[in-house]
Amino acid sequence: MAHFLPITLDEVRRLGWDAVDVVLVTGDAYVDHPAFGTAVIGRTLEAAGYRVAIIPQPNWRDDLRDFRKFGAPRLFFGVTSGAMDSMVNHYTAARRLRHDDAYTPGGQAGFRPDRATYVYARILKQLYPTVPVILAGIEASMRRLAHYDYWDDRLFPSILADTPADLLNYGMGERTTLKMAALLAQGQPIEALYSLPQVAYKTDKGIQFVRNQSASITQNPPIIELHSFEECCRSKRAEAENYQIIERESNKIECATLVQRHADSWVVVNPPEPPMSTEEIDASFDLPYTRLPHPKYKKRGAIPAYEMIKNSVNIHRGCFGGCSFCTISAHQGKQIASRSERSIIEEVKILTQREDFNGVITDLGGPSANMYRMAGKNKELCRRCARYSCIQPSICPNLHADHRPLVALYKKVLAMPGIKHVYIGSGIRCDLFTEQNGGWEYFRHVVLNHVSGRLKVAPEHTSSKVLSLMRKPSFELFLETKSRFDAICRQAGLKYQLIPYFISSHPGCQLKDMADLAVEMKRLGYRLEQIQDFTPTPMTLSTEMYYTGINPETMQPVYVATTPDEKKAQNLMFFYYKRECQQAIRQVLHSHHLDNYITRLIGPAKPYTPRRDRRL
Repeated sequence: MAHFLPITLDEVRRLGWDAVDVVLVTGDAYVDHPAFGTAVIGRTLEAAGYRVAIIPQPNWRDDLRDFRKFGAPRLFFGVTSGAMDSMVNHYTAARRLRHDDAYTPGGQAGFRPDRATYVYARILKQLYPTVPVILAGIEASMRRLAHYDYWDDRLFPSILADTPADLLNYGMGERTTLKMAALLAQGQPIEALYSLPQVAYKTDKGIQFVRNQSASITQNPPIIELHSFEECCRSKRAEAENYQIIERESNKIECATLVQRHADSWVVVNPPEPPMSTEEIDASFDLPYTRLPHPKYKKRGAIPAYEMIKNSVNIHRGCFGGCSFCTISAHQGKQIASRSERSIIEEVKILTQREDFNGVITDLGGPSANMYRMAGKNKELCRRCARYSCIQPSICPNLHADHRPLVALYKKVLAMPGIKHVYIGSGIRCDLFTEQNGGWEYFRHVVLNHVSGRLKVAPEHTSSKVLSLMRKPSFELFLETKSRFDAICRQAGLKYQLIPYFISSHPGCQLKDMADLAVEMKRLGYRLEQIQDFTPTPMTLSTEMYYTGINPETMQPVYVATTPDEKKAQNLMFFYYKRECQQAIRQVLHSHHLDNYITRLIGPAKPYTPRRDRRL
């Protein structure tokens, strides 16, 4: 019978352990499911024979008893803020505090601190100064070098320079975690881990020490020294130049070691592990997860993030889309690591055996819906490639982008006993579609068989200038997609809706661009629901443009809406159809000398006359 990894001292005792090898500290509640990183790392270590305990959502404001309950682990503490950046988890794009937390039972807010990784690392080093503290997860991964922090509105140093942590494991960390545990289990010092791939560390021993460590990495990568943190604080151009290098190297399969000086120390980021093979990713997903939240949470209510994914199946990792505002490729990698059909079907079988399963799979996808088993035809060309995207500004001729294996997988899963419906909830990349690669036929198959009534797509904007900065295709593609979608539905007698997703205040976007977007949506008959204001998050091109006012690709200046009033004005254009917003829209357009949009969007001003009560 499947068991949970222990989160209490009683559970550890029941297992007969006298000590723990690794303690994982996380800002999320413990959900033993492959969609939650702490469970993945915990199960990976357990499968290798290590004794692993988890401290989920420890109280950081009392006597710190949660951090003490297992004592000092034999090997290390692993620290993560959870599946989300803690600041994105806590605050809206307007920097307002959120009142819920999807990764906490009952959706309750307040169970993790701001900058949770920082707080946990400092507490653990205070309590256990000799035990290695290793950072991981999205918050640490995206802060491995100097970065802009939207919530403090300033440049931050590397998280390694800002915490007493010993090491950082960035990206999807199963393989590196096992290597770290093996070296520490042999009694090796923490410096023995500095030559591992996919780690970052801080040293005050000088650049020659870094060169010696880098030379011991298997492929002996070159070293690139970035502008120092102090230089970047003085010069936004230096920060933009740094990002240009960081992104270029992160897009390569074989990349350089990156070094950035912080005062009298150096932060070093080693190259990543090679892309995972199908066998390796299968092994991770095939671990004995219970696929449930820990029973401790039953009385506290459902965990919203789990409820959202409990009937979904992830079929691949990685994304080669290259969107400017997205962190997926920086964290999971540009190369696609796909599971085998066998592994996916086995997971679906486990789902169908659950008592509460209703026969509906809510998603069979990944970071995108339709990149399964896609890769370069000539692997040597991929090894030398530094393109940020395999599909923008055009589809790479070396990309094998056949959609037919994905359609075959959908059909096999849909035909399984106990399955009534298979919906596709992940975002579909329409810019991958050609007639030759079966993309438009795939789209037809999805619309007819895997849509519950509404299909969401993400054109993001209508302006060619803004879309270029977003690294998204022309809005004409959305119009073509809508035309095909409407034709498919008309022929099949379906009354489905195609729902577009848009972003306001992205770098390069001016109020006129948002007014044009609103006019276009009115023309198409849309009243928008799927919208958001751009939120800068560390280690994306869009964030670098927001902070520096420079496009790192071209080093040319970019307009950025940074003030609350500018951002609010842009976001307001989405709501041209709401009567309660129309006076404010009229005033905003007039104050920006855009009066010609007023009649196109909302018509001339009319005095408001309350409707008479017909009962009088």
